[in-house]
Amino acid sequence: MADGTKNPIRFLRDVNKEMKRVTWPTRKELTKYTIVVIITIIFFIIFFALIDSGLSELVRIFLPN
Repeated sequence: MADGTKNPIRFLRDVNKEMKRVTWPTRKELTKYTIVVIITIIFFIIFFALIDSGLSELVRIFLPN
């Protein structure tokens, strides 16, 4: 193992250095990304609800009680 791999202080310093290198999104970008995610989730909820309803109806047609 390399020297200092078990040193928690060094690890935290390295994490701090790396976090400073990160390019964080602006508030405007973050808002856009959040809206895109919410719209995508809503789309998939509707899509899977329709698929589920359609398949349920098919099962009812072909397998009547």
